[in-house]
Amino acid sequence: MNAIFNIRPKRLAADPSMRKGIVLAGGTGSRLFPMTHSVSKQLIPVYDKPMIYYPLTALMLAGIREILVISTPYDLPGFRHLLEDGSQWGLEILYAEQPKPEGLAQAFLIGEKFIDGKPVCLVLGDNLFYGNELAASLCAAASRMEGATIFGYHTKAPEQYGVVEFDSDGGVVSIEEKPAHPKSNYAIPGIYFFDDTVVERAKKLKPSARGELEISDLNRVYLERGELKVEILGRGTTWLDTGTPDSLADATQFVQVIQQRQGLKIACPEELAFVQGRIDREKLNESVVKYDGTPYGDYLKSL
Repeated sequence: MNAIFNIRPKRLAADPSMRKGIVLAGGTGSRLFPMTHSVSKQLIPVYDKPMIYYPLTALMLAGIREILVISTPYDLPGFRHLLEDGSQWGLEILYAEQPKPEGLAQAFLIGEKFIDGKPVCLVLGDNLFYGNELAASLCAAASRMEGATIFGYHTKAPEQYGVVEFDSDGGVVSIEEKPAHPKSNYAIPGIYFFDDTVVERAKKLKPSARGELEISDLNRVYLERGELKVEILGRGTTWLDTGTPDSLADATQFVQVIQQRQGLKIACPEELAFVQGRIDREKLNESVVKYDGTPYGDYLKSL
């Protein structure tokens, strides 16, 4: 157990100022057709767990307890069946429909009532994060109650993502969404921390040329007001986007290799909940019984 003690957050959601969390799991997943023709991509497996477990546990690492899952009307029943109300992990999970995908920043308009004037963290449902320093980075971002915090991750293909440009002193100069000619190699991963003004700022955004409320435009609003902080995720942290067949296969292989070598699971919500004190042994044992006779159940029993 000593190897996983660093997943305990500095602050837990018993603090009334703790932010809310949103997992955006909408869209058609068309790049993964025919795999996702009849099921949400966030419900398909990444090795031994549903894809949504990975962003969900990223929110747990940040100490967040109240989580809104946003998806299509067609896919929401599948998420409800899988995640239930979250109490098995010491969470409160709610659900909201996104009838039509109109940009990542739309999540704040859909989730306005859930956010209820609190700071919030948005994570994309197809992103996987892993690393020894990850929990500390997420907790630090979650503890900032003013402005916005995003992350920068060095990649050889930044044109596929939002890109952040720095000056010679490390200050943020610009943010661009999937630029044809990136001004840096630092992509912006799909996890964003915003203060309690995010809903009102999102309401003022104008749709982009592709008709979407861009998260990059929202980040730019904070940048122009000097309220945007960018943290660099170093070489010890892995970020994977699982939106294509190749990237999904890469993520599956990554999780398989790490887990088989270490004997510890990545993105196991029962383990996180137990180690962080969100659930007790009795609650953990309910999951042990639920998954009895499976490798997953054996792992939970070993805790």
